[in-house]
Amino acid sequence: MTGIGRIIETEAHVAEGAAWLAARDPRFAALLAETGPLPLRRRPDGFAALFDAILGQQVSTASAEAIRRRLEAAGLFAEGPVALASEDDLRACGLSGPKTRYARALARAGIDYAALREAPDAEVIATLVALPGIGRWTAEIYALISLGRADVFAAGDLALQEAARMLYGLPERPGERALRAMAEDWRPWRAVAARALWAYYRLKQRREGIR
Repeated sequence: MTGIGRIIETEAHVAEGAAWLAARDPRFAALLAETGPLPLRRRPDGFAALFDAILGQQVSTASAEAIRRRLEAAGLFAEGPVALASEDDLRACGLSGPKTRYARALARAGIDYAALREAPDAEVIATLVALPGIGRWTAEIYALISLGRADVFAAGDLALQEAARMLYGLPERPGERALRAMAEDWRPWRAVAARALWAYYRLKQRREGIR
């Protein structure tokens, strides 16, 4: 895996990155004192992870889960069956017209998921954003959570933007470009910084009664 940097595989790896961030920035030290140990946040990679991401676009978690169950019941959640499925087959399970096109394009793209595990971060993201329906946020989340890349950061994530605003006492939420610039200070553990900010965001939500 030459050239792809650290891979986060265990809670110990997350703890190592958290300790580095705490030593570098007292605000992260204070954050981590509040949140406690950070979760591993790893999920399997492959077609299903990206298909799930497509299903979750612009719908509630409950709606996406209901569609997923219908697809699984119809035998339409694996790459091969989705590639062969008609538009009507997929729409009957609840997919919109655009998501049907994205799903079929993903299934027919012939992505070598095993090769992506060995590819540099930039190559992973470039490969995925070339697909219809896969934006930079989805590609970065895939690299961060499904591939465990230690130095990937999804700066377009609204929860990360809001958490950064609160942590740094900013007058307004930083946009994607501004947050990406801030995250340069968190290299080579930007993915652990993301985990920390997500944990901080959830903590603040609970304290303020936000659901």
